[in-house]
Amino acid sequence: MKILRSLVLSSVLAVSAFAQTYQVAVIPKGTTHEFWRSIHAGALAAASELKGEGVTVNVVWKGPLREDDRDQQIQVVENFIGRVNGIVLAPLDAKALVSPVRDAVGANIPVVIIDSALDSKIPAATVSTDNYKGGVLGARRLAALLDGKGKVILLRVLAGSTSTMQREAGFLDTITKEFPGIVVLSSDQHAGPTRDTAYGVSQTLINRYGREVTGVFAPNESSATGMLLALKEAGLAGGKVKFVGFDTGTQTVAALRAGDIQGLVVQSPFKMGYLGVKTLVSVLRGGKVEKEIDTGCALVTKENMDEPAMADLLHPPLEKWLK
Repeated sequence: MKILRSLVLSSVLAVSAFAQTYQVAVIPKGTTHEFWRSIHAGALAAASELKGEGVTVNVVWKGPLREDDRDQQIQVVENFIGRVNGIVLAPLDAKALVSPVRDAVGANIPVVIIDSALDSKIPAATVSTDNYKGGVLGARRLAALLDGKGKVILLRVLAGSTSTMQREAGFLDTITKEFPGIVVLSSDQHAGPTRDTAYGVSQTLINRYGREVTGVFAPNESSATGMLLALKEAGLAGGKVKFVGFDTGTQTVAALRAGDIQGLVVQSPFKMGYLGVKTLVSVLRGGKVEKEIDTGCALVTKENMDEPAMADLLHPPLEKWLK
């Protein structure tokens, strides 16, 4: 079986090298949230640009449905070995995905990591936000809204997800070191992989701390959307409880404009998908790339959300690419 796989891979590579055509798998953590749709759009934009340079890139988009299905993501990676020239991967778990990535690289299939780091030096590059910095931005925005005093909740996302764990660490470290007047009521509850699970956990937190909480931080799209619904249901939206979230989404962006969210730390998933594919193709063509590529993040508020730079982050051109 290994010999057959090697022969298939050699044939794919040989044809691709001659024709400047590459099969590239882009594997997200999940396929339901708007964040991943933006990454998909960015990957397709990169392929379109490369085509104009005489390089054909066929993007194969496949990932688990839920962002807690490590086994399925591992299986997806393994299934692409011998079938593609390279892989762009957003690992669900920093440790669990090391082995399949090692297998891919061992089969001469380079891997570029996006969004969330892998506990390994094997990947050719990592293209992601400085997630710790994003958590710092969220903490400082929430503290400013609270005038440096109050009681807050951090709603975590998923254990093992490096990107959100770094945001959580940035938030907690900053609150603890810079704002002694702020008490953290809860920082050990996880929202889970979907908006529905986040909503259920948020309801429990609000039922327990609703009379004393003055601020909340939710470090990704699904946790922010779930918390938003729970705050609305409890009559604590509209600034009664100050709320800072992370990432864009139809409901959270609308809530920012309506005043139910007072700040969103926003990445550029479109840029992440775009640079992920561009970086991988550069590796495939023998080019040198940076090991760490920061795609940046920004704090968006109701006051600046219509500025051109912020509007581009909030409304990536999904319709143009995802037809």
